[in-house]
Amino acid sequence: MRKFILINIMVLLVVLCGCTDEAKNNSQTRFLFDTVVTLSVDCDNKTLDGAFRLCEEYEKLFSRTLQGSEIYALNESSGFFEVSPDTLNLLEKALYYCEKTNGEYDISICAVSSIWDFEGATLPDRSQIAEALKNVDYREIQINETAVNLNGKQIDLGSIAKGYIAERLVEYFNEHNVTAGIINLGGNVRVFGNRHYNVGIKNPKDPENNITVVKVKNMSVVTSGTYERFITVDNTTYHHILDTSTGFSKQTDLLSATIIGKNGADCDAISTICILYGLKDAKKFIEETKGYEAVFVDTDGNITYTSGIRKENGVFVL
Repeated sequence: MRKFILINIMVLLVVLCGCTDEAKNNSQTRFLFDTVVTLSVDCDNKTLDGAFRLCEEYEKLFSRTLQGSEIYALNESSGFFEVSPDTLNLLEKALYYCEKTNGEYDISICAVSSIWDFEGATLPDRSQIAEALKNVDYREIQINETAVNLNGKQIDLGSIAKGYIAERLVEYFNEHNVTAGIINLGGNVRVFGNRHYNVGIKNPKDPENNITVVKVKNMSVVTSGTYERFITVDNTTYHHILDTSTGFSKQTDLLSATIIGKNGADCDAISTICILYGLKDAKKFIEETKGYEAVFVDTDGNITYTSGIRKENGVFVL
C-alpha cells in the first residue's frame, strides 16, 4: 500500500488525558498500510484486536500494490468490475474531489506516480512521464451502480483511504461502547469520545520537533507535506505530490498543510489539494469549505491559519 506512506506521513504527537483502570489507555502499535499504526483507546485487548483485524480487512480492499486486493484487481480489470460498498463509497468521494478541483487532484495520477522512485536517486525519463500522462484522466472512470470501469486507467486511493478507514474505526469503537481514544494511522490522526486531545504538528524544517499544537475533540487532524518524501537530483529537490499537468513535483509555496475537521477522508483529500493549490488558493478553498480549518506552513517557515482557529496560550483551538 505504498501510496499510504507517500501522503500525510507526519507522525503527530498525541497527549492522552488521564486513564486509570486496566480497560483504559490501552495502546498497541502494529505495522499496516506500509506504515506504523497506533490505536490508543479505552477498551480491552479483545476489542483492540478486532480493530486491528478491521484495518487488515481494509488493506485487502484499498491497497494498490497488494496482490489480491480489490483495488489491485480493479486496476488489472477491463470493462466493468464489481466492487464492495466500501470501495465504491471511497471511490465516489475521491472522484468528488477530482471534479471539485477540475483534475488538479486526480486519483488516476497512479500512471505517473508509479514510475517515480522516491527511495532512489534517479529521475524517470521525461518521455516515460509524457507517455504516462496520456493515461491520467479521472473523467474516463465510469460507475454503473456497483460496478466500475476504469477504461484503462489505474487508480491510487492512498491520498484519501487512511482518513476513510479512521472513520470506520470510530464506528467500530462506538459499536463496542468505547468512550474515547486516538486512532493514529501513520500520522493521520482521528480522536473521538468525550475528551479534548492535544495533537502536535511537525515542523517541516525540523521534523523531530513540533511547530505548534492543536487542541481538538471528536475530530481528524491530517497533514500533507512536501518534505517527508523526496529525492534531490543535481541540486534540485523533487517531492512526491505530483502536478497532473506535468508529471513532476507540483510547484508550491507550502511545505505542509494540516486540515482539521469532522471527517477523516475529507481531511485526507483536502490536505493534498491544499499543497497542490498553494497558500493563497488553499486558504480560500478552506474558508469556502464549511466544517474544516487549516494550519499552513509556507516555504519561508511562516505559519498561517484559517479564520475558524484561534490561539490560546500558544495552542490552536477551534
